[in-house]
Amino acid sequence: MKSYLRFFAIAAVSLWVAAGWAADVKPDMGKVKEFRIERSISEAGIACIQCHKRETPGIFADWANSRHANANITCIDCHRTEEYSPDVSKAHYRQYQNSKDPWAARKYRVPVSAVVTPKDCSRCHPNEAEEYARSKHANTLEIIWKIDPWLRHGMSSEVERRSGCFSCHGTVVSLDSEGNLDPAAWPNVGVGRINPDGSKGSCTSCHTRHRFSLMEARKPEACGQCHLGPDHPQMEIYAESKHGAIYKAFGDGYNWTAAPGTWTAGVDFRGPTCASCHMSGAGAVKTTHDVTERLSWELQAPLTIRPEEFKAFAAKTNWQSEREKMQAVCMQCHGKTWVINHYEKLDNVVTEYNDVYFKPARAMLDTLYEKGLLDKSRFFDERMELEFYELWHYEGRRARMGTAMMAPDYSWWHGFYECKHQYNLFMEEARHMIKNNRKAQKAEDFPGATGSTRKPAAVPPVK
Repeated sequence: MKSYLRFFAIAAVSLWVAAGWAADVKPDMGKVKEFRIERSISEAGIACIQCHKRETPGIFADWANSRHANANITCIDCHRTEEYSPDVSKAHYRQYQNSKDPWAARKYRVPVSAVVTPKDCSRCHPNEAEEYARSKHANTLEIIWKIDPWLRHGMSSEVERRSGCFSCHGTVVSLDSEGNLDPAAWPNVGVGRINPDGSKGSCTSCHTRHRFSLMEARKPEACGQCHLGPDHPQMEIYAESKHGAIYKAFGDGYNWTAAPGTWTAGVDFRGPTCASCHMSGAGAVKTTHDVTERLSWELQAPLTIRPEEFKAFAAKTNWQSEREKMQAVCMQCHGKTWVINHYEKLDNVVTEYNDVYFKPARAMLDTLYEKGLLDKSRFFDERMELEFYELWHYEGRRARMGTAMMAPDYSWWHGFYECKHQYNLFMEEARHMIKNNRKAQKAEDFPGATGSTRKPAAVPPVK
């Protein structure tokens, strides 16, 4: 009898516990996991997320899979601004006039700007923003306005500039008469963009919104968006080099998501990318967002000079110290003799280009101007000016950059070989003009030569 009573008592307790457990089961258990907003996000922030989840699902999905989302960093944290800010989005205010949308309630109304700047990012990333601000990247709009004859002489139209040059180098972001972002300058994520808050650049040039992926910024394709083509084909040069071949063979196995400052050669990757040489930490060399560091030559300049001698944007560095940093990066994978000898080859190439090609061609160009056989008033409207420009801007850069990044086909066939061809044509024509005292033919109807020659006020003056 007692055993029966014990059995019924145990059964009753079991049913009572099961019933209590069943009452505790959450309704979403066993279902597909959905994005849930929990803890530490303001009501206005939640409203932003819910609205964009519906209106712009691609933006929401990128953000939801980002480290920002993991840390409860939301739209508000990056886009919120002050009521008095010049770039407050008036169109966004109109969203709160929709009484049928629960997420457009008046209580959620906040001033936001579409233009997120390095100054905004600096609230959480102060070191990165400071390093970026002093780099050539952040100041590249200033650089091209100081040195580029296409802009300085108005030889390209506004349409050509906006669709090409300014897409990479950046625009001066401004507002139209109604307070909206001017379509002449926006959208733009140029690396040297000048923003309404006075900051320079756009972090999303490399860390595209709204994922802001470390993996994406570490891959060479991020740099290849701008660093390609006949004038600075770093992407093509890299692809031809041994480094690029290793990346193509083994890149799928790299640990692209290692924490900043810990991405290590031989551990996380086998062959370097642009980022691992120019930005990432290596050994005792610290991570940097100033791509001007680690450079011992200014290879983009007409006459190769040290970075601190580049008048358009003199680096606040010492080339010898920076060379030692880059060599330390190289020696993570290469022996010291290999690295030192590579730099000796690069130095010899610089001397060859400077003394054998550029200086004689520059001297001849100056002679043609002095004799009045070329007209200095505009650049490119006479063929000799274009040939001289291509000698250094195309062939000369490829010879130097191809050597620096170990791509022999670019050093020779796309570089010095083409330098010889261009140099001989230029010199032959120049001597013929001098011998016959004949002025160069001028292109009177040079196409698209309608761009403004006035430098924007936001761009610092030439010193």
